Amino acid sequence: MRPEREEGSVALVARLRAAGCVFAEDEAQLLVSTAATPEELAAMVERRVDGEPLQHVLGWAEFCGLRVVVEPGVFVPRPRTEFLIRQAVALARRVAATPVVLDLCCGSGAMGAALVAGLERAELHAGDLDPAAVRCARRNLPAGHVYEGDLYEPLPASLRGRVDILIASPPYVPSESVALLPAEARLHEPLVALDGGGDGLDVVRRVIAGAPRWLAPGGHLLVETGERQAAATAEAVEGAGLAARVARSEELDATTVIGTRS
Repeated sequence: MRPEREEGSVALVARLRAAGCVFAEDEAQLLVSTAATPEELAAMVERRVDGEPLQHVLGWAEFCGLRVVVEPGVFVPRPRTEFLIRQAVALARRVAATPVVLDLCCGSGAMGAALVAGLERAELHAGDLDPAAVRCARRNLPAGHVYEGDLYEPLPASLRGRVDILIASPPYVPSESVALLPAEARLHEPLVALDGGGDGLDVVRRVIAGAPRWLAPGGHLLVETGERQAAATAEAVEGAGLAARVARSEELDATTVIGTRS
């Protein structure tokens, strides 16, 4: 490395660290490798120092080994959600040679993309209420069908009773806790992707209530939720007529409630 480049890299790391970036060295490397010109790098650094999520600055996020497009204003996929995908892949391989997959509240489409990548074949459908998320998901899911609208409303009637794997990471932060989230989430991600209502389960319950009409016999619903919300989520799953179980990863601090249609 040239001395001036090394000096610039050290200065960049120091600036990122001063801005509160815990993994400043890693972030500096990603920013440098992504920027096409010194001017673009300077602009990206300014955005990051101002508190914009690194994934929005880079234009992509790593999820389940994939690089997925994440545009500004779109929910950033979380590492803990990889636990749900591992569960979903294992179940999908058992239910059908070409499982029909539905990703609700899909955001960037990262979950659907990762699930399909783990299977030999799949028929993928995804949907989100946020137009920005839908545009992003269509970039990440070129072979899938992406719908814009409220949960099940925009889905074609032909999907009813055919879904083998329904995955969802709805907003599940209680309204009063949204203000406690990191600034990166509060200021740069859509509230509709974070705020789950009074106990955080308003949208979760709606996903669960509608699932039996869309699941195929033997199909599975997998919903991400908080550890403290797992019991109430499982109760809602059972109330919808599905067999419920809770899967937990302490390593990723991840909780998935799984419902199965008989």
